[in-house]
Amino acid sequence: MTKTLRSSYAVLALAVVVTIVALAPRALRAQAMPAATGPGAYIAVGGGASLYQFEYGQRKLGGIMAYADVNPQWRYGFEGEVRSLRYHTDEDVKETTYLVGPRIAIFPGPLRPYVKFLAGAGHYDLPFNFAQGTFFTYAPGAGVDYMLNDVVAVRVIDFEYQVSTKFQTSTGGPTSQLVNYGLSAGISIRLTPLFKFPKMWGYKRKEYGTGARDY
Repeated sequence: MTKTLRSSYAVLALAVVVTIVALAPRALRAQAMPAATGPGAYIAVGGGASLYQFEYGQRKLGGIMAYADVNPQWRYGFEGEVRSLRYHTDEDVKETTYLVGPRIAIFPGPLRPYVKFLAGAGHYDLPFNFAQGTFFTYAPGAGVDYMLNDVVAVRVIDFEYQVSTKFQTSTGGPTSQLVNYGLSAGISIRLTPLFKFPKMWGYKRKEYGTGARDY
């Protein structure tokens, strides 16, 4: 592992620890207060950074990601993500994944753990552009989001275990499974202002025409 990559891992790990330590007491106090039954439907988009263990050649790759969460209600929804791993690489090895699938929040509140199962395509560039290929990829994962306010959420940590099936290094060559796994962190912005996250210190009442609902 290069010194630069070790430093990147250390910075990401330190940021995650500091964020959890700083936010956990506030989140626990908030969850102990009377809370709403959970937010309604929402759409959020975000981006962040990733560090992955790449099985091909036992490399460690860094990269960036973009993601979108579409939730018909607070607990159940879908996530789509695009991740490009092309930093700290050698020999021009790269990976880009395009994944989508269900995502389930464990419980409401400012500090919100979740699990997910995504599937889609993984595109690989092998050393010195010797070969390229796109393979079916699935990725179970889990993570924690922290809701800073009604609009902004921090993705404190996100873990994925990616499996690309029928991976080949050359046309007509033997196939195998390629396993990559790693951590990501980022930030997202909510695009649907009518439905709010629960207020930290109680209910938020929102008027809709002649009726009113609590969120």
